[in-house]
Order: sequence, then structure tokens, then C-alpha cells
Amino acid sequence: QVQLVESGGGLVQAGGSLRLSCAASRSIFSVSVMGWYRQAPGKQRDLVATITSSGSTNYADSVKGRFTISRDNAKNTVYLQMNSLKPEDTGVYYCHAHVVFTTLEYWGQGTQVTVSS
Repeated sequence: QVQLVESGGGLVQAGGSLRLSCAASRSIFSVSVMGWYRQAPGKQRDLVATITSSGSTNYADSVKGRFTISRDNAKNTVYLQMNSLKPEDTGVYYCHAHVVFTTLEYWGQGTQVTVSS
């Protein structure tokens, strides 16, 4: 059974930092593009950042220069380091895996990030 388990969310003041982690099943991690999405209250789920198995990254314009996505292939874990957080970064952050060359994708259960002004 494929699992994505997120951790690291919480409440932080504007300007602060948080690091999210997502531990993935070994069966898919090495063959997946891993990503983070977020969903603010009443809004759609939007892409935050993605990283390929070789380490190529992609970011939403709103987080460029503040967030960094990385992956530890030995630990089957993807991270999202979030710095200079803003209230508009508030939302539920979801880990996502897309198995390359397939239509298979998986979601974590989500972790809440709240940034107070």
C-alpha cells in the first residue's frame, strides 16, 4: 500500500520558518516526481513546488526565493523548507507523488500551516 505521511506543519508568525516533511513508500519514491500543494480555505489546491528524482525543481512564482524543496532518496523523504512566511501562505499543505510515465498519483493526508500577522 502506497503511503505519503506529512509532518511539520503548525502555527508561526509572519517572517518565521517551518520545514515540512513527507515520508513516502519506498516502492514509488525513486520513480516519482514529488511535490507540495497547498489549499487555502475556500480556494482550490495549488502547486507550490515539485522535484524530480534527479533533483530538478519547479516553484510557484509566489514562493520563489522563500521556499526550497529537496529530497533525500535514501530516506524516501521530500522536504519543503519555508522561510519568510506570509499570512497568505496559510493553508493545508499536501504531499503529492506522480509516478513518471504513468497516470498514477498519490496524495498525503495534509498538514496545516497557519501564518499569523
